[in-house]
Amino acid sequence: MSDNPVFARIKQDITENPVVLYMKGTPMFPQCGFSAAVVQVLGERGVKFKGVDVLTDPSLRDGIKEFTNWPTIPQLYVKGEFVGGCDIVREMNQTGELARLLDEKGVEHK
Repeated sequence: MSDNPVFARIKQDITENPVVLYMKGTPMFPQCGFSAAVVQVLGERGVKFKGVDVLTDPSLRDGIKEFTNWPTIPQLYVKGEFVGGCDIVREMNQTGELARLLDEKGVEHK
């Protein structure tokens, strides 16, 4: 497992960037409604994040699901911690839990 180059790439991404969104498409041009919804939540919160397009790399698309043992994309990471997918992020935003998490992790937001 530790020899998996895709896992190494994911670990590097989530270590070097405070907020990472593995998504279908890009933040400017999401390719699915779920990815677009998470981009919108992060945008409304003023969170700067790195978007990683899994559609450009089939090994990453499969690898990210294995890495987290989570079957769907998008997947949001904050300070190296897997937060969840679209439904979880939207719910956390509505309840204020997302703002609390960002505060705890020291991530700038509105």
